[in-house]
Amino acid sequence: MSDTPIAVDPPQLHRSPAFAQGMIVPAGPILFVGGQNGVDAEGALLDGLQAQTEQALRNLLIVLAEAGSGPEHVAKLTIHLAPGIDPTDAYGATRTVWGDHRTAVTVLTVAPARPGALVEIEAVAAVPS
Repeated sequence: MSDTPIAVDPPQLHRSPAFAQGMIVPAGPILFVGGQNGVDAEGALLDGLQAQTEQALRNLLIVLAEAGSGPEHVAKLTIHLAPGIDPTDAYGATRTVWGDHRTAVTVLTVAPARPGALVEIEAVAAVPS
């Protein structure tokens, strides 16, 4: 394996020229998953907090699987919510897709970089050998 980080861009997700969906750091190996929005495979943003949160988590799970990891190997989730979003509402939507996988979590309120985005989720995960 190379000693440089390796981009993870699953074919099921929209490919952006500006960023990778995830990065494997060979020293761990540890996967750093870039912020996932509630967008479909064509990059279209879904409507509403529940739909966006569930899709962002499905996208996160796709990146984890592509890297050979899974939710059970996630050490940290960072959840960015648009101003005015109740974290309790976001948590309810999270449980539908994520289930009971416990991890460290940070929830922040930030203005979204993408207009209309209500949630963005990033992760740090171990990649088992």
